[in-house]
Amino acid sequence: MGQKVNPIGYRLSLTKDWRSRWFAQKRSTSESPAFGDLLREDLKIRSYVKEQLKQAAVSKIVIERFAKRIRVTVHTARPGLVFGRKRQDLDQLKEKLFKLSGGNEIIIDVKEIKKHELDAQLVAESIASQIERRVNFRRAMKKSIQATIDAGADGIRIRCAGRLNGAELSRQEQYREGRVPLHTLSANVQYGVARATTPAGIIGIKVWMCLPDNIEEILYATNAKKGKVSKGTKGKPGRQRAKK
Repeated sequence: MGQKVNPIGYRLSLTKDWRSRWFAQKRSTSESPAFGDLLREDLKIRSYVKEQLKQAAVSKIVIERFAKRIRVTVHTARPGLVFGRKRQDLDQLKEKLFKLSGGNEIIIDVKEIKKHELDAQLVAESIASQIERRVNFRRAMKKSIQATIDAGADGIRIRCAGRLNGAELSRQEQYREGRVPLHTLSANVQYGVARATTPAGIIGIKVWMCLPDNIEEILYATNAKKGKVSKGTKGKPGRQRAKK
């Protein structure tokens, strides 16, 4: 079952944390909305932020709720595109989220990702962008694998599925290098999903990435001098063609 479970949800409370951090009752009260209402509101906030910042390489959006205040933390590889000139884009985003949240105070934090090669979601979106620009999917996958291993990842696996290269029949192909343990709960496994829209149809991209334990220090450069990532083994990525 390890291959059918989302690696992030599989490791919640162990090595991964929730991306929505708040508490709500099942039914709405005079003091707080119901769980379903807050969940729907979170989905609207994430969808809007992702759409407005689609050029800013946004990896994930963490939402924290307090009494009458919402903190939205945007993890991005291009923080300059989030702020805009003289923080105008950030202020406009805050005003829109203020309306979506029903008048709650909005606090937007931006965390910069220093090494986008070590973020599974950004790697998946990069491959999707290349496929939409008519780059050969095999070339995009191999290039991303080599860049991730060179950056210090323990292993990576990438799978593309759909009408690859405009083929008449849909199929899926995957490449992998290094170790990507799906059953080991203590392993730091990242997971990213993206979709590439092509004239032949939609191609789905999934990325599994196994990272060292001290990756947070390297990814966000909180302790760049002390944190060292061991280099992965270089070599030609192994190809695996999955059965239909």
